[in-house]
Amino acid sequence: MRPPLPRSLRARLTLGLVVLLAVSCAAVGVAAVLGLRGFLTGRLDEQLTEAGNRFAVSLEHKGETEKNDHDGDEHGDTRRQATGTFGARLLDGTVTNAAVVRSDGTLNVALTTGDKKRLAAVPTDGKGHTVGLSALHDYRVVAARGLDGDVLVTGLPLEPVEATVHRLELLAEIVFGAALAVTGVAGALWVRWSLRPLSRVAATATRVSELPLASGEVTLPPRAPESDPRSEVGRVATAFNRMLGHVEDALTKRHASEERLRSFAADASHELRTPVATVRGHAELALLHPGPLPPEITRALERITAESARMGAMVDDLLLLARLDAGRPLENRPVDLTRLVLDAVTDARAAGPGHRWSLDLPEAPVTVTGDEHRLHQVLANLLTNARLHTPAGTKVTVTLETDGTAATLLIHDDGPGLPPDLRSTVFERFTRADRSKKAETGGAGLGLAIVAAVVEAHGGSVTVDSAPGSTTFTVRLSDRPAQ
Repeated sequence: MRPPLPRSLRARLTLGLVVLLAVSCAAVGVAAVLGLRGFLTGRLDEQLTEAGNRFAVSLEHKGETEKNDHDGDEHGDTRRQATGTFGARLLDGTVTNAAVVRSDGTLNVALTTGDKKRLAAVPTDGKGHTVGLSALHDYRVVAARGLDGDVLVTGLPLEPVEATVHRLELLAEIVFGAALAVTGVAGALWVRWSLRPLSRVAATATRVSELPLASGEVTLPPRAPESDPRSEVGRVATAFNRMLGHVEDALTKRHASEERLRSFAADASHELRTPVATVRGHAELALLHPGPLPPEITRALERITAESARMGAMVDDLLLLARLDAGRPLENRPVDLTRLVLDAVTDARAAGPGHRWSLDLPEAPVTVTGDEHRLHQVLANLLTNARLHTPAGTKVTVTLETDGTAATLLIHDDGPGLPPDLRSTVFERFTRADRSKKAETGGAGLGLAIVAAVVEAHGGSVTVDSAPGSTTFTVRLSDRPAQ
């Protein structure tokens, strides 16, 4: 399994720097070792060429060396031969004599069958070749033909070359290892210093992402410090700050527009209450006329009265939403949620006798802190919504739960469910389940918007989960004062 790569840009740049340096050091080290090995081997070949095959010739004519020469002995002529010099005589591919120069004279060497085969395979081209001898390790040897039709092999040990190369390898490992460690630390510090402007941009972006940009007045954090605009990081910081400026302007304009709209809705709702009440009062007064009225006039007055009542309720809803949008404080009193649920279900049962109403309450009363009137309005709107948008015979179950710190209210029905295109906007204002319905039966589409606004003002949340045959509205209320 491949090890995971670091996630941050700083770590990746540092790792890349160290890896590139490691590859460069390895290439330099390998080149230096190979170069030194080749140089020392070449010098060894030169020594073999200068020494000639005197020692191997002495093995060829052993016993004919001048006896008055004290530098020779019965094993061969060792005069002017370096310690460790190897000599061998081959006749018809068979080793007849083999010896090595020691500090105290020559010494015959017991070669294995493999050693003899390797010596017999050495070309007689007068060039150096490396041969591994089991008794003497690696040797650099030169083979030449003798006067008697035999082959004379002379060699020098490669051990000094290998020792020097190994010392270079050890030194390279120490130096390059230290260089990598120092470069890694210095590179990490350098990359961190170079990316400081980018880190500041990222920190600013993180703070912006944590702001509630969906609604309300938003104050953006200070801009990211700008750096050299000629660098990539500087250009990113400049573009990011310019983008924040555009976002702040757009949010300011949106907030101002929302404030104007809310102010208009509040003012209009407040101003409409009086004329609507007046129209309704005159219609009711006309219906109380003692004299006979034509049926058409009576029907018209009844419709005026009904529409005035509905318009008055709509005006009250709009005014409530405007007050909630403006952040008007709600009452903060202990509210017996269990009693509210009982009262709301009793009212719903009376208004919708064709539905089957069911209650599931905990044994102990559930109390929350908030506005009793507004919480009752939440329950009434949810139950009215379940009654109006499900056919007769639908079972509606109201469940109240608590975990000691928060209360959860669930309104479940086994009706047809919400249309898929309505589920994401069901809590928005003027959203109606069936836009083709008449106004008097379809409602104004403010009931669930009021539910969401009141629950949010109490620090809670409301969600819906709907499918054919199952719809559940879930209201969660924390036991903290409403804002």
